[in-house]
Amino acid sequence: INELIQKRQLLEAFESIRYLEDETIAERDAEKYKDNPQEFVRKSKDVDLLYNSIMNAIQSIVVGTLEHPTVEDTILTSLVTLIAREEAAHPNTGNAAGPGSDLLGTPRKWREKWREAINESARKRVLRVPIASKEEESSWLDLHLALLQKHLSEDLLKIKLSVKKCYPEEYQVCDMYVEAFHKAIASHLQDLSQRPLEINELYTLLDWVANIYRSELFLGHPDLKPEVKTENLSLLLMPADWDKLKNDYITSAKGKIKSYFGNILKLEVTEKWEKEVHPEVKENLYLSSVSFDIQTIIGEHMKISGAISRSLEMKTLELCLAELHEFMPRFGEKFMAWSTAQDSPVFVPYFAAYINSFHDLLSALETVFKVNTEELQKILAALTRNLANIFLSKLRTKAQPLLKKILTKNWILAMERPDSLASAVSQFSEHLQHMREPMRQELLSDVHKYVVREYITQVIKTRRKMNGETRQQVSEKMNREARILNNMLIDQGSNSDWLLPAIHHIANIIRENKKDKIKDHVKELCQDYPDIR
Repeated sequence: INELIQKRQLLEAFESIRYLEDETIAERDAEKYKDNPQEFVRKSKDVDLLYNSIMNAIQSIVVGTLEHPTVEDTILTSLVTLIAREEAAHPNTGNAAGPGSDLLGTPRKWREKWREAINESARKRVLRVPIASKEEESSWLDLHLALLQKHLSEDLLKIKLSVKKCYPEEYQVCDMYVEAFHKAIASHLQDLSQRPLEINELYTLLDWVANIYRSELFLGHPDLKPEVKTENLSLLLMPADWDKLKNDYITSAKGKIKSYFGNILKLEVTEKWEKEVHPEVKENLYLSSVSFDIQTIIGEHMKISGAISRSLEMKTLELCLAELHEFMPRFGEKFMAWSTAQDSPVFVPYFAAYINSFHDLLSALETVFKVNTEELQKILAALTRNLANIFLSKLRTKAQPLLKKILTKNWILAMERPDSLASAVSQFSEHLQHMREPMRQELLSDVHKYVVREYITQVIKTRRKMNGETRQQVSEKMNREARILNNMLIDQGSNSDWLLPAIHHIANIIRENKKDKIKDHVKELCQDYPDIR
């Protein structure tokens, strides 16, 4: 009988074992072993061992079905016949053998063993797919999952085309194999997810589970339909494992995004500020790539995370915004530290460019990403105020030496060019025309007001005796410089035309000798500027 089993002549072997079993049962019932119970135990054990040998052969055949290039139809068909004969020979009466009793005549449950063999076959097939180490191949996980798809797709196609026809419909052989592979893959992915994975590997695993496993790239491939069905399959990963993968991804993404933002700042320092490269102008506005770069980072990360799930997309957006809340003040501090440490000609252009850029960024966050930017608006307002203070401080530093020359001997004798003050101011104000409203107008107004106020202050506080001719010279020069200053700032976009007469009023007062005329000019000054009192 063992020789028949080894030769895979299982039907013949079964009939021989069954004959032996029936014979032993008949002898037992005839009480032949009453005086020799050991002989009965030996014969019963022989029957049991022989049946187990057939069971092992059945499992070996099933496990080996997918190992060979071709399917041996006759062996699988005889396997089905064998299981059917065993079930007919040992009908399930519901009376299981009790502890210590013999198994003669009891069901051998080979169909269950057949199912177990299919599960074992699937497990082995999954574990046999090559997997390289991270040291050998940086894309080890992508390659492994691609091979898993390829090999198991070939197995499932083989089951559909060659294995299924060997079994009766009641065996639901395709469903059995799909379920077995599903469980084997789930167990394998569980093991993979426990490894220390980097962000790209975490995403590869998430994407494979969410977008590839049931798609036309794998189980949903047209060639496998309609036999391979995915509708009733359980979750590939348990919710806790799935959530852990997503949380690990978010944790890794946080470091990645912080690094990206850090690189943006680093490039601004090394490629723009240190090299004093002027920003580009588009549609009359200074441009900075900061807004575009940040929007790209946020957009790309949301796009790939959104391909996994809506919840992961929202978590990614929250993460990006949290990093942005930290980045904007850090960026501002770095720019302010650099600008106060040196007198660079690109400070004002980049001041304008960054205000433009961050306004664009916040606008895009609201319109494209539907974000509430209230807190970011506060951060931007604080950053703008701080940079505006540095801007005005640098302006004062440039203008004060020239303002102090007003009414000096050299100034009166026209040793100083009448446009020298306007030229110094213009180094700052000319760049504001490339800044977005309303900041552009606010700063231009501040510059205009500062220059006029300081000009008048310098004139008033200077104590100098002048004859009529000198007063005429001073008045004319003041009027000339006021026209140059005012025209320049108006041309640059200042709408503070209420400041235009101020210096002219003072110049008229200086020019006059007659008290009543002086009173008239003072009256005009007070009418235009009531708060001067």
